[in-house]
Amino acid sequence: MIGLDTNVLVRYLAQDDERQSPVATRFVEKTLTADDRGFISLIVLAEVVWVLVSLYSLDRTGVCKVITTLLTTEQLHVESAELVWRAKRQYEESKADLSDALVAECSAQAGCEHSVTFDRAAAGLTGFELLK
Repeated sequence: MIGLDTNVLVRYLAQDDERQSPVATRFVEKTLTADDRGFISLIVLAEVVWVLVSLYSLDRTGVCKVITTLLTTEQLHVESAELVWRAKRQYEESKADLSDALVAECSAQAGCEHSVTFDRAAAGLTGFELLK
């Protein structure tokens, strides 16, 4: 397996750089295989979504499509894929950020009773409680 950094995935997904995007595309589509996959850590996933939302104005539907694509592409391996599927479902059904949904699912997987937050949108997620 080969770890992928945020900038490689963003160049591949956004096709926004005439020099780096073709290199990223060639790497993902020609170098990576089902037997030698690219590893996407939770941190990279959260960063990719942040970049796509913040810099490219991707909406929630688009974010969910990107996550689904990353999770189902055979030459990619997303860390804790089942956790990411659960976080994606929470994200789809809430106003919280994907990173908040990931925090909720990571905390639940670690055995936490719940997580506390001052973020009202995050507090709407299962596994969060608003700290007052």
